[in-house]
Amino acid sequence: MDETTSSARARWAALQRWSLIAGAIGLAALAYGGLASPDQFFRSYLIGLVYWLGIGSGSLALLMIYHLTGGAWGALIRRVLEAASRTLPLMAVLFVPLVFGLSHVYVWTDTARVLADHVLAKKVAYLNVPFFLGRAALYFAVWLTLVHFLNRWSREQDRTADPALEDRLRRLSGIGLPLWGLAVTFAAFDWIMSLDPYWFSTIFGALLMGGQGLSALAFAIGVVYLLSRGGAFGRPFAPAHLLDLGNLLLATVMLFAYFSYSQLVIIWAGNLPEEIRWYLARIEGGWKAIAVLLAVFHFAVPFILLLSRVTKRRLGTLAAVAAMVLGAQLVYVFFLIAPEFYRKGLTVGWMDLAAVVGVGGLWLGMFARQLARWPLLPEHDPELEAALASAHAE
Repeated sequence: MDETTSSARARWAALQRWSLIAGAIGLAALAYGGLASPDQFFRSYLIGLVYWLGIGSGSLALLMIYHLTGGAWGALIRRVLEAASRTLPLMAVLFVPLVFGLSHVYVWTDTARVLADHVLAKKVAYLNVPFFLGRAALYFAVWLTLVHFLNRWSREQDRTADPALEDRLRRLSGIGLPLWGLAVTFAAFDWIMSLDPYWFSTIFGALLMGGQGLSALAFAIGVVYLLSRGGAFGRPFAPAHLLDLGNLLLATVMLFAYFSYSQLVIIWAGNLPEEIRWYLARIEGGWKAIAVLLAVFHFAVPFILLLSRVTKRRLGTLAAVAAMVLGAQLVYVFFLIAPEFYRKGLTVGWMDLAAVVGVGGLWLGMFARQLARWPLLPEHDPELEAALASAHAE
């Protein structure tokens, strides 16, 4: 192990340690607040859980897309995506506390209210606690099965250089990507859309999938920047490789904006009371300012900056845009969930922040541990070899 690699590992060990400390403090503060307000505890916890789970789930999707399509962009961030996907078992464990607080979050768990409401009564076959928990178990089963085999075969590829493993990864990804999409879609319906059981949107699952992919890609770019600054890769990235990552980030920003705009236009034009209510709750009492900020920093500013080749060929600048997108995605998750509970106006509680820090600290600690376990560049990956060859040619 050379001095550069040893120094990089030391930095990531420190990141793991301090992340776990921050996570423990955040969750302890959240638990303390939960003693006085169980409702707020579980509502804030849901925000933190959905945000950090989205990065791991989105990384799983990007990993499968890479195995299906190939390309230098994926070879360079493959290890980051794999490490992030291996945080999903932790998120399955962190989902368990929410099981004990469903009545504090979802109104459809109130049997008396459901029986007295003819709309909710018609949805009881789907919106009931046993079926809800069964579906959640199925979602995690799908994700964790994909994570297990994609990472297992990737590690075998490093050890054996067996070309058959590449085909095996590709075939699993072809099957797994649609299964992932279905699981994320129904998880979006269950965990977020059912916060308002009267509202519905058929594009909501695609919206969450786009957001998860966007946050995962932005996170991966940020990690690559941090690793490259410490010299952990041992070689600089070629501008063409960064351009690929920047173009993909631009395309993902545009795709997510398209999904968001499509939902808005269709629902707003229909102007039906059961559909428009979701947007009305998000443009009243100060929430409109958050909507404007999201339009600016979740789409307009990143879109304009990523149009420039200069931005996409400089890793530091590209990472700064990625950090902006990642922060905007956190605000977006808050925007999806919080207005259902803060109907009187924009409110950001300290427990919301504690939940994000608490869950995020554990997530980052797990990620740092997983990333340090394997070489940062996949061995025997034909796409990586081609990428390094092109970098040498430049």
